[in-house]
Amino acid sequence: MRSGWAATGGASPGDLRLSTSSNHFKSLSLEEACRRIAALGFQGIDIWSAYENCPHLDDALARLGGGGLKDLLARHKLGLCSFSCYVGGFAKYAQLLGETGGGVAIQGSAAPCPPEELTSRMRAFLEGLKPLVELAERHDARLAIENHGTALLDSLDSFKAFVDLNTSPHLGIALAPYHLQAGGASVEAAIRVAGSQLLFFYAWQNRPGRDQLPGHGPTDFRPWLRALEAIGYSGYVNPFMHGHLEPDEMSAALGVARDYLKERMKP
Repeated sequence: MRSGWAATGGASPGDLRLSTSSNHFKSLSLEEACRRIAALGFQGIDIWSAYENCPHLDDALARLGGGGLKDLLARHKLGLCSFSCYVGGFAKYAQLLGETGGGVAIQGSAAPCPPEELTSRMRAFLEGLKPLVELAERHDARLAIENHGTALLDSLDSFKAFVDLNTSPHLGIALAPYHLQAGGASVEAAIRVAGSQLLFFYAWQNRPGRDQLPGHGPTDFRPWLRALEAIGYSGYVNPFMHGHLEPDEMSAALGVARDYLKERMKP
């Protein structure tokens, strides 16, 4: 049974669960990244594969295995939010995810297409995902496809095509507001369109540097959080940024993001 906001039949602001991504601490070991993320009060971790040379997921695969990763997360009282598999792809890490207890794996979509081809291209994309969806089912996992600029999944129309054509409970959307803002699309509308197929939410705004994080840049996250509440979203809310800060700077920046989100989710 999925836990979180929707566990009792509907979202509640007081049930907000926060995670953050291990690549924020890519210069550190996975153990140290977990320690820092737990010390900041995050309840979950999104573990990254080798995007921008983040070593964490490949290290877990080679050195820890599912049992070792479960033990590491348990020591720090961290839930497994997700595996981010932009480099390597879900199939490489599917067994590890299953051995760790299952959960969400994230990867990208496909090349963009003209609007008149959207339905046929989305249908073909989803058809091509069937082997990965079957793999997800075998390993108690769900595959979340991230929207991105200049990609097949990049607009409200593409969200609607995805949701209308997808029939698998093991497949859904990882929503990145950064890219929607870049295209002038409404994040709240995208959340509503994704509905029950929303599996992951980046708390991430389209600004430079640390201003990508909640509480740093100018975006008011309250409408987004209320939209998540309205659809009964039961996943984690994941403050996120691209770019490198030194570990202590990153910890401080994430602490501000954590406090900002908690304050705006009070009943």
